Amino acid sequence: MSRLIIIRGNSGSGKTTISKNVQKYLGEGTMLVSQDDVRIRMLNVEDKENNPAIQLIYDLVMYGNSLDTTVVLEGILSNKKYSKMLNMLLRDFKGDTHVYYIDVPFEETLRRHATKDNHEEFGENEMKLWWKEHDYLGVANEKSIKKNMTIDEATKYIVDNLNNEK
Repeated sequence: MSRLIIIRGNSGSGKTTISKNVQKYLGEGTMLVSQDDVRIRMLNVEDKENNPAIQLIYDLVMYGNSLDTTVVLEGILSNKKYSKMLNMLLRDFKGDTHVYYIDVPFEETLRRHATKDNHEEFGENEMKLWWKEHDYLGVANEKSIKKNMTIDEATKYIVDNLNNEK
């Protein structure tokens, strides 16, 4: 049965690490779609409204749906630029959908970012420019991951929610 897990949050919030952990836990056949991989590494386009990555993300997730697999979609995926596409995914995806927003303070994202291998690629100034406070989608099944959860606890929280759906 297909499942869609959307994990959103600010830069440095832990969404990529959590998403990779969830993929690893769920095992072979779990598809991970990263906004950065699609937008930066595949298409090399700016993160602006109506950029071509939006449609490609939609298409990749729906391809995973056609394979009847679990798809983990992760990224900043700001409400302003991506909410229309994300709501279309939630409507069109045939299977269970789960939406998570990592809602941690700016200072915590800076701390987490400093532990990443690529922490020198960008810093506090860029992260301030990208920052979106409490950027929830406002959909019925959206859950929040808060500051007091470690990366491992957040991963367990998501996996436990998936196991409870059975």
